[in-house]
Amino acid sequence: MKDTRPIHLNLFQIKFPVTAIISILHRISGFILFFCIPLLLWALDCSLSSAQGFDCIQSIIVGNMAGKIITWLVLAMLCYHLLAGIRHLLMDWGCFETLRGGKISSWVVIVLAVILIILLGVWLW
Repeated sequence: MKDTRPIHLNLFQIKFPVTAIISILHRISGFILFFCIPLLLWALDCSLSSAQGFDCIQSIIVGNMAGKIITWLVLAMLCYHLLAGIRHLLMDWGCFETLRGGKISSWVVIVLAVILIILLGVWLW
């Protein structure tokens, strides 16, 4: 009997549903935030320790285009992770358990995240 299952899966050819994409991106954003939050806390500590520290952090974030972009990306991940986390908590409470409800809540998270990320970019620049 011939086994027709693929030996090597090409993840770029598999069409994931929107609910799976939201869940995977939630995990990725959480992993990246795990490493970014200590840097943000260090920047907060430096900026609150003295006027020179505040000026240094301000010149890195506000005076530097790369600093603005990195700050924007970290805040964008934080917004997305927060929205997707709220969605997961609501699902744990029994909301959006149907396939249709899961898809709708996934699209709501995407739309709200895009709106918040754009607003963050406008606020930073």
